Amino acid sequence: MKVDAAVNEYVRRGAEVAGVHGGLLEVLTSSYRELDVQLPIRCESGELLLCRGYRVQHNGARGPYKGGIRYHPSVNLPEMRAMASLMTWKSALVDVPFGGAKGGVAVDPDVLTEWDLQQITRKFAQHIHHVLGPYRDIPAPDVNTNAQTMAWFMDAYSDINGYTPAVVTGKPVSLGGAPGREQATGWGVVDVLAAYFEHHGDDVAGKRVAIQGFGNVGSWAAEKLGRIGATVVAVSDVYGGIHCADGLNIEALSRDVKEGASVGEVSQGELITNNELLGLTCDVVIPAALGEAITEKNVGRISAELVVEAANFPVTPEADAVLKDRGIPVIPDILANAGGVAGSYFEWTQNIQQFTWSEDRFGKELCARLNTATRTTLRRAEDAAVTMREAAFAIGVERVAEATRLRGYV
Repeated sequence: MKVDAAVNEYVRRGAEVAGVHGGLLEVLTSSYRELDVQLPIRCESGELLLCRGYRVQHNGARGPYKGGIRYHPSVNLPEMRAMASLMTWKSALVDVPFGGAKGGVAVDPDVLTEWDLQQITRKFAQHIHHVLGPYRDIPAPDVNTNAQTMAWFMDAYSDINGYTPAVVTGKPVSLGGAPGREQATGWGVVDVLAAYFEHHGDDVAGKRVAIQGFGNVGSWAAEKLGRIGATVVAVSDVYGGIHCADGLNIEALSRDVKEGASVGEVSQGELITNNELLGLTCDVVIPAALGEAITEKNVGRISAELVVEAANFPVTPEADAVLKDRGIPVIPDILANAGGVAGSYFEWTQNIQQFTWSEDRFGKELCARLNTATRTTLRRAEDAAVTMREAAFAIGVERVAEATRLRGYV
């Protein structure tokens, strides 16, 4: 099943729980606007590189479109369509006044210079600026993009439209970024996990956790898990991973990775593969890398008692069905990684007000919003006797459907 069709299947299941059908459901499962642009770039080497860039605006009934921009060779229109849809339901679930969007450029950043990446970013911004803006569509970092990318993007947009820091989130703090935004997605994963255990009369402290992916999300999740008493027993990156039954030294690992080492080059524990990490016996496994990490081919390896989708679409529908049959709960991506869009909302709000919060306030506001979303989702799942994924999508669909009706779209 293609990723966009798979996401729409999740939406339909949630819509069934929410009682949304017919033409309204068809509106909610299709995109409002899809851009596919040609980006010819003269690289620093003198080579002419032709890239394709995409921006999909899925639904804006609840507010400006919101979603990241990623740079990866696999970027394509169906994937962006699916990710934009997820952003719609994610924003609605955590009750921030945004719709859903996603964008990206099909390019391998590992073979390009910083100068090349800046040219790609600026040209992409120039080609799609007419559909962007603080009250239209607000990009953010995603896979292989970061605060520097957003600074370039904001500058290119501002060259055309005047200084507009609120056009993107995830910026450097010195350019209007919010203290805490960089950590928000990873911290949010842990806030959701803690709320889940609290709801069940348990505590995340003492839990043994394996994390697939040690980028921005996985590394900050690991840092906070260690800080509140959980034991991170394994982490990995694209090259492989490490496992230590007694727990990894996350502070030392993060320092080494920031200095350029891959996870497997760090002298802690035993070397393992990404698939071996997924099969470790532990309390929680967190796929925090790219999508479709857990499929029908490897889902049988899962030995954890809980799966937390820190990445977008890391569990395919086929694997999700197997986990359900095995009684292994899944905290879905539109809840688990919603700290990113909540944090972006906080940054956007501060930009609009021209007022900066402290990192402490940012963290408390983030935790409170995600606690509310988690409790609401768990109660809905219990009341309707459905999975957390079905409950989360049902809540999102209800909220977007209500806004769609009230605004007279249907």
